[in-house]
Amino acid sequence: MQFSPQIDSNSLPPQNIDAEESILGGILLDPEALARVEQMLVPQAFYVQAHEQIYEAAIALYSQGKPTDLMTVTTWLADRNLLDKVGGSSKLANLVSRTVSAVNIDRYAELVMEKYCRRQLISTGHEIAELGYDTASELDSVLESSEQKVFSISRQRLMSATEHNSEITLNAFNQLERNLPIYQTGVSSLDHLIVGFEPGTLTILAGRPSMGKSYLANFLAFQMMLQHSMPVLFFSLEMTKQQLAYRQWSLISVLDQYRSLNLTPIQSSRIRKYRALLEPLTNKEVENIAKIVGIAADLPLYINDNRSIMVSSIASECRQVLAKEGKLGLVIIDYLQMMASEIGGNRSYELGDVARGLYKIAGDLKVPILALSQISRAVEGRNNKRPTIADLSQSGILEMVADNIILLYRDEYYNPDTSEDEILELNLAKSRHGETGTVKVLFDKRYGLIEEVTSSPTCANA
Repeated sequence: MQFSPQIDSNSLPPQNIDAEESILGGILLDPEALARVEQMLVPQAFYVQAHEQIYEAAIALYSQGKPTDLMTVTTWLADRNLLDKVGGSSKLANLVSRTVSAVNIDRYAELVMEKYCRRQLISTGHEIAELGYDTASELDSVLESSEQKVFSISRQRLMSATEHNSEITLNAFNQLERNLPIYQTGVSSLDHLIVGFEPGTLTILAGRPSMGKSYLANFLAFQMMLQHSMPVLFFSLEMTKQQLAYRQWSLISVLDQYRSLNLTPIQSSRIRKYRALLEPLTNKEVENIAKIVGIAADLPLYINDNRSIMVSSIASECRQVLAKEGKLGLVIIDYLQMMASEIGGNRSYELGDVARGLYKIAGDLKVPILALSQISRAVEGRNNKRPTIADLSQSGILEMVADNIILLYRDEYYNPDTSEDEILELNLAKSRHGETGTVKVLFDKRYGLIEEVTSSPTCANA
């Protein structure tokens, strides 16, 4: 038998009147107090309407550079016929007389916001209950909508997205030193063009099969974890978790960051042959793998290999990692076309919906997303098989939503006698915030290792 908590429908909603009065008294008493709370405390957080109106009066005066003392606030309310509605001048005087100082105004603001969030949660709970009864809506849509409602409260996204440019400019300045940095990719020649992975952006990494998309994505994931100590969430729709783990072990065995551990390089194909009972592992190799496994276990890496995952579930998984880690450096999806259904509907439209959904997730959660994509077979019939944006599968929508588009090409795949053996070309065909151009890196496909080539990138914008 299940027991449900008893809720008294006659009880008052969560509120803290004393904290509300202390905040207002502090603002009227100390001209500097409002600056400490106005960013976090929204007017509608006040339970008492009169308190909300007094706070709005103080905000209006503060935004004009005027003092928020007792006399000025009283006059502002009186001029607008609001003074009697808030309780008269005696109400304001009483707020001041009951306040000793504004030293704890930050804490009082937190208490008021907490009660406000609880009231919002109660209201949202009723809305979610109604969604649950709406059987005409798809379950995934209902779950996504419900999760969005709760998440908006947990993140306190309670203010309008429309801001005055003075606020935007100040926030942009503050980001220069402490907030939402741009993380270098670990490939300096690529960073020369795009600077790095910027939170809120969507990067498309595209190429024909066997060009090295998954290897490069895996390498970039390691750079995010090792260089910046940022967690990575990898959605692998093509390989299983175990298959991806073997590639990671192989890469770990040759990374410069672990050189001091004297690891013996081991190819992922060697591990697969052992699993197929084709070749045994030596005792030294087993000891080496044991060390590598210990290293891999400590990485801030999360992998999801659900091959039928949808955009809404990706958003949910991202939020869970953010809640657990407090940050998220990179989200990787391998690959886009696996998320577009072949059955019914229009595949181009479905892929477009997927791309738009991922772009929205990047913006909402302030995380960079790297999405892998296939290239059309059309390149196989050309003399020059280097791909262009037009070769992207359903390229129109991908070109529109992506901040960066990187096209991969290996000449040795088509020309075994090429002079550019082990060279991987990264053609940055679109860069919304940087330069376009082509960079070349060394690609050792035995281990999935990417290394710099000494020559400088060729910049199309130069």
